[in-house]
Parts: sequence; structure tokens; C-alpha cells
Amino acid sequence: MQYGGIWGDSMDRSEIKVCVLRIEGTNNEDEMYYAFKRLGASPELVHLKDLKDIFDYNCLMIPGGFSAGDYVRAGAIFASRIRARMANDLHKFIDEGWPVGGICNGFQVLVELGVLPGFKRMDYPDACLFLNNSARFECRPTLLKHENKGKCVFTRNIPKGEVMLVPSAHGEGKLLFPREKEREYFDRLFENDQVVFRYVDKKGEYAGYPWNPNGSAHNIAGICNEAGNVFGMMPHPERAYFDKNKNGISGMKLFESVLKYIEEK
Repeated sequence: MQYGGIWGDSMDRSEIKVCVLRIEGTNNEDEMYYAFKRLGASPELVHLKDLKDIFDYNCLMIPGGFSAGDYVRAGAIFASRIRARMANDLHKFIDEGWPVGGICNGFQVLVELGVLPGFKRMDYPDACLFLNNSARFECRPTLLKHENKGKCVFTRNIPKGEVMLVPSAHGEGKLLFPREKEREYFDRLFENDQVVFRYVDKKGEYAGYPWNPNGSAHNIAGICNEAGNVFGMMPHPERAYFDKNKNGISGMKLFESVLKYIEEK
């Protein structure tokens, strides 16, 4: 196989290598590993210090947890260590269209890296995931409406408007932008089809707490970059792998969607 190049034929599912990247404090890597393993891919649990070459893999995933104790800010230390170790390679990996995903703490890491929402390069983040409005850790089921029109490679096989039941467990999940750029940046997210999931109530309507567990503006629960191959969300689809809604949609669909994208790449 040739990684980082152009594929002549579609890949066999078992050839797809997924790097589930971890450091001290991550604690959802096993669930993420098995989400891909059950679908026939070849995931690997890789500690950052042991990662040799990101281009040995077809997908990079950053799991949830409390990486490095979430000191400074949630995800900040993990992001700093990734930046120091492989900033240029990560940019190239993303620019070549390979998928990068982050769940919960992984989403926080991708925001700290600046690759989400990805309005500028990695030197400084464009946003942060701040303390929940309740000022406490929120662990509860959440209902998510899929808002993306098909850009995000992690959700393109989920119908727009579909509502999924996905558990949340985080203390810092409120998406914030710099105050002077707040309106401009939220407008860009919606105009660029970068909003992927939004919190809703049982009627499928946007609602406040407890349906929105953190107070994120516009009820945003997950976003992608402008190209659609970098994706982050706060709730945990790997914990809802088998939990189907009335239309048969479960967390499995996210992992299946990105694997199909890689097969066709």
C-alpha cells in the first residue's frame, strides 16, 4: 500500500490502519479501539511518545479522558506535545485529506491545536472549550441533531436532521470564540457547513439546560473543518455504539462513515 498518495483501487477494510493516540490521562481509548475493530479495520493504541510516523496510518483519532490531568486548560498539554512532535506532519496529513477525529477531550485537543475550526494555521487556537455553565461535571444522556449537509466525512452517511441519543460526560464543553470575533466565527461555521451536531430536546427542538449540558452557543455539540476531514464532538458516540434510535442510527454510524470514506479515498 501507498500511504499519503493517490489510491488506484478502493482499500480492503482490514488494510485501514487507525491510530488511537493516547497519553497519560486519556481513558476512552479502548472503546474507540473496539468501535473500529468491530467494523473490520485495524486500529492500534499508540502512545504519543511511541508514534514514529503519522503516515503509517489512514486515520488519527484522539479519545476522551483527562489528558495530562487537564492542567492549564482541557487538552492544552496534549495539544502542545503533539505540536512539538509533529506539527508539520499533522498539517500535511490533514491537507492530503486523511481524517482526524477527536471525541470529548480529543475535541478539546483539536481546538487547542487550531485545526478546529481551522480558520487559521496551528500556531494559536481559534477557540476554546470552556467550563460548563453549571460550573460542574455533567454526565447525562444528550440528544443530538445531525446538522451537516454531507461535508463531514465522519457523518456523511447519517441523514441530515436525524436525532441520536449519545451520552455526554465533561466539565469543559462550551464552545467559545474571541469576543471580538464571536459573531463572525459562528457565522462562518454555519455558512461553511461546519456545524455537525447540535443539542436538542426530546421534541427535536433546540433547548437550554439540561438538554444543552454546557451552555454552548447555538447548542453546538460538534464541528468539522472547512474540508470536512477534521471532526470533533463533545458527546461520546463510542459509548453509544449499539444504541440505535427508531431509525436504526447508532454511534456505530460515525465510525462506519469514516471507514467508507477511507475505502473510497
